[in-house]
Amino acid sequence: QVQLVEHGGGLVQAGGSLRLSCAASVRAFDSFIMGWFRQAPGKEREFVAAISYSGGRTLYADSVKGRATISRDNGKNTVYLQMNSLQPEDTAVYYCAADGPHSTLDYDFGLRAGVRDLYDYWGQGTQVTVSS
Repeated sequence: QVQLVEHGGGLVQAGGSLRLSCAASVRAFDSFIMGWFRQAPGKEREFVAAISYSGGRTLYADSVKGRATISRDNGKNTVYLQMNSLQPEDTAVYYCAADGPHSTLDYDFGLRAGVRDLYDYWGQGTQVTVSS
């Protein structure tokens, strides 16, 4: 069982920044792809960013590319999402997700990282609201 807990959401003004964190209660954290997704009211959950086992590879949705940075600290079992230049369209519940565990024999970051249905574990979400 993998448990994920997000923190860092809140109300910010357009143009502002925030940093979300996700703490994972799991062994072998460095064998999981970690991702961030978001869901606005009435919309499907969409991909935001993902990061590989060691943090050497990342993937971003076009909507946040250049404004978002995903990172991880495997020593703390924590993944982060730094968001800058926030806009009202970024308003959503942000979810942390984990895909794994994987070995190098069945792992392909490029094929898996942005695919929502491949993530097995999800946090409860943290609300981000951006005012105009």
